Amino acid sequence: MCDRRRVLVDRVRPTVDGGARPAKAAAGQALEVSADLVCDGADVLAATVRLRPAPSGRSGRRRASRALEAAMVDVAPGLDRWAAVVTPSTTGAWEFEIAALADPYATWLRDLQRRSGAGEDLAVELEVGAAIVAARQAATRDARALRALSLVLRDSGMAQDQRAAAAAAPGALALLRRTIDWSGATVAGPFPLAADRPLAAFSAWYEFFPRSAGARPPHRSGTLVAAAADLPRIAAMGFDVVYLPPIHPIGETGRRGRNNSPDPEADDPGSPWAIGDRSGGHTAVHPDLGTLDDFDAFVSAAAGCGLEVALDLALQCSPDHPWVEQHPSWFRRLPDGTIRTAENPPKRYQDIYPLDFDTPEREALERTILEAVLFWVGHGVRVFRVDNPHTKPLRFWPWLIDAVQARHPDVLFLAEAFTRPRVMERLAKGGFTQSYTYFTWRTSKWELSEYLDQLAHTEMVDWFRPNFWVNTPDILNEYLQRGGPPAFRVRAVLAALTCPSWGMYSGYELCENVALRAGSEEYLDSEKYQYRPRKYHAPTSIAPLLTRLNEIRRRHRDALGQLRTLRLHHVDGDQ
Repeated sequence: MCDRRRVLVDRVRPTVDGGARPAKAAAGQALEVSADLVCDGADVLAATVRLRPAPSGRSGRRRASRALEAAMVDVAPGLDRWAAVVTPSTTGAWEFEIAALADPYATWLRDLQRRSGAGEDLAVELEVGAAIVAARQAATRDARALRALSLVLRDSGMAQDQRAAAAAAPGALALLRRTIDWSGATVAGPFPLAADRPLAAFSAWYEFFPRSAGARPPHRSGTLVAAAADLPRIAAMGFDVVYLPPIHPIGETGRRGRNNSPDPEADDPGSPWAIGDRSGGHTAVHPDLGTLDDFDAFVSAAAGCGLEVALDLALQCSPDHPWVEQHPSWFRRLPDGTIRTAENPPKRYQDIYPLDFDTPEREALERTILEAVLFWVGHGVRVFRVDNPHTKPLRFWPWLIDAVQARHPDVLFLAEAFTRPRVMERLAKGGFTQSYTYFTWRTSKWELSEYLDQLAHTEMVDWFRPNFWVNTPDILNEYLQRGGPPAFRVRAVLAALTCPSWGMYSGYELCENVALRAGSEEYLDSEKYQYRPRKYHAPTSIAPLLTRLNEIRRRHRDALGQLRTLRLHHVDGDQ
């Protein structure tokens, strides 16, 4: 049998590795679908994108919804690149396919118009067109319209140019488009899409340590109750997400002191990333911060301010974590029988034990992590910032994210991975909703231009959602250290107005820029190791600028929320 499918569909976007994993979309946000459509000869092509909810569950049944269709157009004449815009309407799993064929009516009409322009007699060609129209099969309403058009094309009492004009009328074109027989089309797909909720595609993040809210150094910790009183201030600046570093109990063994000293004082609170003591681990709240009820109240207060709470997910333990005693095989041991601590040679972190994902009890470990995530989802957390995901098996994250989102499609994950580009990309392809980036270190004109072009105008835009953080508790870059308040203003403007999502760590609005030592990106008196209450209403605060930036972002959300539409205007100066 001869295959009538003459069109080849290639370089489909958005896709991840040819459809191996879902590309990224957002409910209610327009999404461009494009492909190369190549056909032999010179026929005019017709192509359409069909978007529909993906089959759900083991049954493979589709959610009750009609496919949304959008006609593709040639967006690069001569280069065979076609595109259409579709919009997934709800959060969840979607898929799309592309159908393309050679359109006999459009081809005939193009040639008819060329012949007319050359002054040829059109009698025979009008009869050919009438036959094409008459052959179309359609429902009653369109069948009558097709019959009427074919009669017009055969009406010898009308001038040929009048009949040609009727063939090209908008109504006729819509009718013939509507009645295309797609049974002979080339169909590519389906290709999977993950339609996240709008916050995934457009957000402003604010990170702060609850233990510093209302703290009285060096002895008294702040609390979740006191931190809740800070939420209106954060919301007033226009942020969407308030991100909390780990709020769990902190181990005593190997505890770090001020400025990461290995010799802590008795009152040093330790690093929140050294998770767990006898009072609990990843599903417990540090007693100094309050209770689980206090956390629930904090989440409720945040929602009342229009904020979502993001919780840190750090898959590691202090030596005092209950898992160390309950599941000793979840940790890697040295020849002398001791558990290997976290390290980045020559640095060692005696307060942290990494988890061993190669343990014979891997399934139990992974199930316990899933249960911990779902525990916090049950307490109103729908956003997780994942600490150092690149130090965990890459295969683990698609499993965990898919397992969580199968139950709660609205849960979002931010990958805090400052590592090699291909590893960061693989994490994004594996399901992370957003990703930290190299923006923090891109400070010159050429660096920013090159990086923004890569993020916005390559295939990365299909699956890598950048989040531009101007600083973190670990990163105070040299540009901010040396530039003072003007540098803080410049970086905030760049982050907020070039990227759909951006973030900052508290203290940025106060332009805190004192490093631990020359050549270091660590803060002096880092909040990671001590309480740092702040006077946020200082007259030198740049909070008014941050507020204005977030106002501009929200007003122009439709533009700023689409990274692929970013265009860089030429400027002569390197500054």
